[in-house]
Amino acid sequence: MIRRRKTRQIRVGDVKIGGAAPISIQSMVKRDTSDVKATVAEIKRLERAGCEIVRVAIKDRDDALAVRAIKRNIKIPLVCDIHFDHRLALACIVAGADKIRLNPGNIRKREEITAVARAAKRAKIPIRIGVNSGSAGSSKPQALVEAAKSYVKILEALDFRDIIISLKASDVISTVEAYRQMSEFCDYPLHLGVTAAGPHESGIVKSAIGIGSLLLDGIGDTVRVSLTSDPVEEVGAAKRILGSLGLRNFGPDIISCPTCGRCQVDLIEMVKRVESGLKTKKDITIAIMGCEVNGPGEAREADIGIAFGRNSGLLFKKGKVVKKVAAKDAVKSMLKEIRKI
Repeated sequence: MIRRRKTRQIRVGDVKIGGAAPISIQSMVKRDTSDVKATVAEIKRLERAGCEIVRVAIKDRDDALAVRAIKRNIKIPLVCDIHFDHRLALACIVAGADKIRLNPGNIRKREEITAVARAAKRAKIPIRIGVNSGSAGSSKPQALVEAAKSYVKILEALDFRDIIISLKASDVISTVEAYRQMSEFCDYPLHLGVTAAGPHESGIVKSAIGIGSLLLDGIGDTVRVSLTSDPVEEVGAAKRILGSLGLRNFGPDIISCPTCGRCQVDLIEMVKRVESGLKTKKDITIAIMGCEVNGPGEAREADIGIAFGRNSGLLFKKGKVVKKVAAKDAVKSMLKEIRKI
């Protein structure tokens, strides 16, 4: 059982972050924000995938002016990502943004931070202090933490405390250490991620190690997996990370063996067919095991499972054998029994 760090709770639109709220999933649109139609279409794809908070890049006034139209056409909260020009943050707040991300590396003047904080306070929306190795000038954990602390002190002096903090480096170890240090400094909710994690496969590995390590420590209130890939893949990866730690339930968990020379059925194809045939969102464990070495034990411990022999398998349901099935009928039989649970 993971004991989560106690943090204060803030709201981003209708989504609660921190406190006892579920760890939320974020992603970022990869389209030009001023192209409202394309941006809304991508956000709707993310909504269907399970994204709960979405961020858009605001690079100029045209992007900021698009925020109001985007907001009218989406269901999830919209975060505006601001760099260099604090006036873009002010314009996005007027347009209805649900949260503002500021980069301490390029919005540093106290009067500019003050203007944004006062506008956000009037609008009752939070600010994310979004530190990364670029904005801190270094990927060393202490540099990331000090950059965040400086911003926190400015905002607190303005009596602004609807704050979320992120401290991201592309280096996993630096990222993890920075978050650990920050978690001891304050009780603001933390937005987890490894920045510029890379392409799909390597990016998921780096993100799973970094984000997963922190979640196991009880650190983290919302996550974004950063991939050079379709943003829908970011959402899927985040769900798998949270689901594997038992922090969120996103439906059935399939456990299956990697197969070896003892396996005498096409287990890889069977697992694919079971996965694609699942219709339930229930929190159940499904075991599909290729031989008698670990198979019966894993299958018995699952809500439903099968352990194969030569051309057939024993189908287990909650620890009891349901029946023996031929390999060719195994997928159909399993899906039928899953529907009964």
